[in-house]
Amino acid sequence: MDETLTKWGLGPKLLRTETPADALRLLASGSGEYAVVAAVPGTYIIRELKLTNLVPVAHKVASHRYGYAVKKGNEVLLSRFTEGLAILKKTGRYDVISEKWLGVLEPAPVSWTMFFTYGAVFFVPMLLGLGGTVLWSRSLQRQVDQRTTSLAMEVTERQRAMEELRLNQEKLIQAGKMAALGVLVSGVAHEINNPNGYILLNMPVLKDVYLDAMEMLDQRFDEKGEFMLGGLRYSAMRVELPAMLDEMLEGARRIKVIVEDLKDFARQEDSARQEPLDLNAVVRAALRLVANPVRKATQRFEVSYAEGLPMVFGNARRIEQVVVNLILNACQALPEPSRKIHVSTRPAAARPGVEFVVEDEGVGIPPENLSRLTDPFFTTKRDSGGTGLGLSVSAGIVKEHGGALEFHSKPGEGTTVVLFLRAKS
Repeated sequence: MDETLTKWGLGPKLLRTETPADALRLLASGSGEYAVVAAVPGTYIIRELKLTNLVPVAHKVASHRYGYAVKKGNEVLLSRFTEGLAILKKTGRYDVISEKWLGVLEPAPVSWTMFFTYGAVFFVPMLLGLGGTVLWSRSLQRQVDQRTTSLAMEVTERQRAMEELRLNQEKLIQAGKMAALGVLVSGVAHEINNPNGYILLNMPVLKDVYLDAMEMLDQRFDEKGEFMLGGLRYSAMRVELPAMLDEMLEGARRIKVIVEDLKDFARQEDSARQEPLDLNAVVRAALRLVANPVRKATQRFEVSYAEGLPMVFGNARRIEQVVVNLILNACQALPEPSRKIHVSTRPAAARPGVEFVVEDEGVGIPPENLSRLTDPFFTTKRDSGGTGLGLSVSAGIVKEHGGALEFHSKPGEGTTVVLFLRAKS
């Protein structure tokens, strides 16, 4: 390196030192502009001596390649060199030596100061840009969510409107059917009632005649033995005929009840006299009418009346009919007398008016039947004599009075029926 620089004409300006370390110390202290040393030891010395104000510059002034060599034909010495290097590599010593002397040529580790400096220059703007992008994206997402919610509400409202329109159409169709059915029922009930009246009048007479004739028939049976009566043996007829007459009479009475229900269903009560009435008084009158069925149905019947209820404007007889029907339905719902029925009156909570409430611990009503309870001829008690007209008639009466019937039930847990009537204005 000295020879090369001298050839370039820089010889007189060179300051020569004994060792590369001395040259680098002089440079670090401010003497000279640069130091020319071998790259590997120079870099190593700068790190070891912590000469932080010096920067290595990779510039070739002169270079020589180093290696090992033997005389041609000295295979023994060559093999020993090769074997020694192989041992150094195998044991890891080669990597240690290489790291010590050649590792200094690798870039120095990045300091925290440099990291934060570059971070401030490059990463902070990048993070700010990324944060702005995220905020903008979230703003767009909120706008999309709001619009989606708005559209969902519009769709829901449209579906609700369509459903209300469908229900109103069904109600109009049902109203037309009910009007036609009312006219038909009125005529049919009148036609059935007349011949059924003959049966109700004549059946008790026929039974009395048979009972009066039974003494003579028994005497003939005792004297002459078995004989035929109406194609049947008298011994069998004697037991069966009274029961048959009783069944026929009960059937006629059943027809009468159905006809009365049909007439109530078809009757127009627009002109029925309405006047201010006390709901508690109406309920007390209804309970007197159903006292016997209630005693048979339950051992736990409770009544509570709210005081100071406002007056209701309506027809006392018609409201009493509804109250009776609701209580009888509760009695029929009980599977055993140990189950309870609770009847009460109270002021309406969310609307101006009063409420009559019947709560039973009966078998309950399946959810699919709740919406059909007031449909004409719908009943789950047909085997026990239900006509399916009681609640339909009651619903019509309540509607005439501007009130409402509400049903709440769980199968196996009981049913609660709420009759709402508007207070007298």
